[in-house]
Amino acid sequence: MGEFLDAALGFPTALFSFAMAAVLVYWVLALLGALDVGLLDSDAGDGDGPGPAALLGAVGLRGVPATVSLSLLIALAWFFSLVGNVVIDSLAGSLSTPVLIVLGILALIIAATLAWGVTSGIVMGVRRFLPGVRAARTSGELVGRTCTVRTLRVDREFGQAEVVSGDGSTMLIQVRTIDDEPLASGDTALIFDHDAKAGFFRVSRFDPALDPGES
Repeated sequence: MGEFLDAALGFPTALFSFAMAAVLVYWVLALLGALDVGLLDSDAGDGDGPGPAALLGAVGLRGVPATVSLSLLIALAWFFSLVGNVVIDSLAGSLSTPVLIVLGILALIIAATLAWGVTSGIVMGVRRFLPGVRAARTSGELVGRTCTVRTLRVDREFGQAEVVSGDGSTMLIQVRTIDDEPLASGDTALIFDHDAKAGFFRVSRFDPALDPGES
């Protein structure tokens, strides 16, 4: 355990270890419904510069939520740098400090490059094999369907819900309300609009009495 911690906190792995810790905390909170998986996709580019999603798209990582591609990129970079650090540590006894520093920088570059390559390949695979999901999200064909809230709340600024598409598959979508009454986890909502530019669906509380399918 001590050797693992030394490698994880040594250069260059330490640069990714702290980012990896932040990724783990984020996904725990996301699974609990406290944070939105589309957090980095919302309002991307509305500030003075491009948002995280735009930056990731510029390096070929467009096609999945920015939080997913960024988390995968960090995790892979951390792993590859950890492997490099272990190799460098095994050579530490026979090499001078300047040489070890150069090897550390080289390991950092290689880890980042390999992480980008693998992440890019995975994202390309997702875009190729899940075209129906992407089309559903961008075409607005889910408008008129009901969905189930999966985050702790849904309001004007935050929320996700699960919806069943036409082929019977389920997907998690970004949703927002238009009033000040939030929806809670487990509530059923009606999708009535799709904001293609912002990348989310507008929903309202669903009243089963208005469902024409109910007798």
